[in-house]
Amino acid sequence: MAHLLSTSFSVKISSSNRPCCQPLNQVRTALRSSFTFKTSKSSFKRLVSKGDRTRKSCVVLATAAPVSKEVSANPRSGSDESRSDSSKPQRVMVIGGDGYCGWATALHLSNKGYEVAIVDSLVRRLFDHQLGLDSLTPISSIHNRLRCWKAITGKTIELYIGDICDFEFLSETFNSFEPEAVVHFGEQRSAPYSMIDRSRAVFTQKNNVIGTLNVLFAIKEFREECHLVKLGTMGEYGTPNIDIEEGYITITHNGRTDTLPYPKQASSFYHLSKVHDSNNIAFTCKAWGIRATDLNQGVVYGVKTDETSMHEQLCNRLDYDGVFGTALNRFCVQAAVGHPLTVYGKGGQTRGYLDIRDTVQCVELAIANPAKPGEFRVFNQFTEQFSVNELAALVTKAGKKLGLDVQTISVPNPRVEAEEHYYNAKHTKLIELGLKPHLLSDSLLDSLLNFAIEFKDRVDTKQIMPSVSWKKIGVKPQTVPAN
Repeated sequence: MAHLLSTSFSVKISSSNRPCCQPLNQVRTALRSSFTFKTSKSSFKRLVSKGDRTRKSCVVLATAAPVSKEVSANPRSGSDESRSDSSKPQRVMVIGGDGYCGWATALHLSNKGYEVAIVDSLVRRLFDHQLGLDSLTPISSIHNRLRCWKAITGKTIELYIGDICDFEFLSETFNSFEPEAVVHFGEQRSAPYSMIDRSRAVFTQKNNVIGTLNVLFAIKEFREECHLVKLGTMGEYGTPNIDIEEGYITITHNGRTDTLPYPKQASSFYHLSKVHDSNNIAFTCKAWGIRATDLNQGVVYGVKTDETSMHEQLCNRLDYDGVFGTALNRFCVQAAVGHPLTVYGKGGQTRGYLDIRDTVQCVELAIANPAKPGEFRVFNQFTEQFSVNELAALVTKAGKKLGLDVQTISVPNPRVEAEEHYYNAKHTKLIELGLKPHLLSDSLLDSLLNFAIEFKDRVDTKQIMPSVSWKKIGVKPQTVPAN
């Protein structure tokens, strides 16, 4: 019999109704229809009407819902006691905390003794429904995830459901939670998604750039000492024929020397949105004295952290499709189901990679060692470099040890990118702060492959091949049909 949890938690729902946020309204409607809410005594508070748009907001308590497996009150593994110092735990807002990196980070920070709030529109789940995609792993609702975390650890993570492009919602959230640090994962994070059609390109730029601008204005207006830890991407740099520095480069030109932001060569509308973010953050640090750390992250792989391994309801998502899946995760799933590894073009594309356990570690280090007021720091967040061909060879070798017949094929490259190039990116600053990397070992690859084999019955093989072309993007809305 399913165990009924009695845990409750507060949820802030933005009920603004704007044409550009129709997908979010659909999510909210689905939430209301699938949960029964009990309002507190002071549950409804009418806000000031602006023009013809009247918004209202409510704080609600979600009723308990059945959990598929009984949750022990004692953590199975990986739970840390609160930080040993006597200071009040730092309040950290994780924007995009229902996503791949955000969920793992929110749990990790909570486990380390931080007071954590998740802010999320839940639109990432809607993307899957729109495109007919699904995570390899079954993932619970954000509500059941948080109930489970509370039951296992006794720690509460606050939840604010809404769109950070709605500044009124974001303002209320800032004033309610009063964060000392904001970890910003809340962006459309897929290059292929941004290249599907015009509407997705526009959504990506609007959602990412305006959302980040709103966060910057919220910090300036309400929490000027708050430290912004923003997830950037190594893709901002492109693949230059010189070494990639960490954010800045010192050059001498016509006898004069200066240290300047490293040149950016974005390769998709998604990557361009990240470049715009970086420029906006750098400007506000200079103009307003905001303190910010830009984490230019490489390609993340893996699914398990100490916290997400505690219970099946805490399991993270793992994407393997051609829109949201990343290279190593995709290759492991392809090997598990007997599909040839899909190398794009010549396979010489080289990037920085890191384990998701290092993602959460890097974020914690950035929070614990904040930027100074007015400082815009840039850390290159990855631990190793691999070409696509090198990854395919590693997965092939690991697969053979498990009795898998792993083949590799070259498929036409749907992207516009160099397929053979020089690549040497610096990544020392996080190591200097204390990062202890989890490098891509044989045992880790075995674990990833076994994990993919465990859930291989959930794989939709029609979603494996790439279906988004950089050159064929057009105005007409696309549904990304299955192959």
